[in-house]
Amino acid sequence: MYNLSMFGKYKKTSDSTNSSSKDYIKGSLEGLRLQTGAHQSTWGLGKSESWDVDLNTGKLTFTFEDKIVEAPINVVGTYDSAASTFMWGWDHPSVPLKLQEAALKAKQWGEDNNEPQFSQQTVSCSEDAAWNFTAVAARLSEANGAYRGVSGTTYIFMTFGNVGMTKNKHPVLDV
Repeated sequence: MYNLSMFGKYKKTSDSTNSSSKDYIKGSLEGLRLQTGAHQSTWGLGKSESWDVDLNTGKLTFTFEDKIVEAPINVVGTYDSAASTFMWGWDHPSVPLKLQEAALKAKQWGEDNNEPQFSQQTVSCSEDAAWNFTAVAARLSEANGAYRGVSGTTYIFMTFGNVGMTKNKHPVLDV
């Protein structure tokens, strides 16, 4: 198991009209960037042959030729790249309640810090903003990392927990 948590505990900012919440978002993105780099160098995040998420089990799976990497997930939300909208996982019709914890923490943070994009079910935004949301959710939930899976024009943003690896017993044969 790998635990690459690099985030400190959440502290409520006293006035979100100042730069405190913006700094928190910026720090969250930097922490996520560092985590992502560590995952890329340790087990190859971003280089898998395929990925799959099972919302019933709450498990994200990356398949490589020589290994399978799995981690528990929470869904932050989905981004519709065609409409430039983000739908939060905390009230998403496709996200089971047990996978909404990280998104709910981000919602609470948004309410506490007067950041309305964190507490509106659907937000018009850029993909970069969706990464901001995900980074904050990852930090608040002390996640081990985050991943964006693509399915057509829909991007599912997830946080993930400790990573487990096993040898791939069915390597892909090159025929």
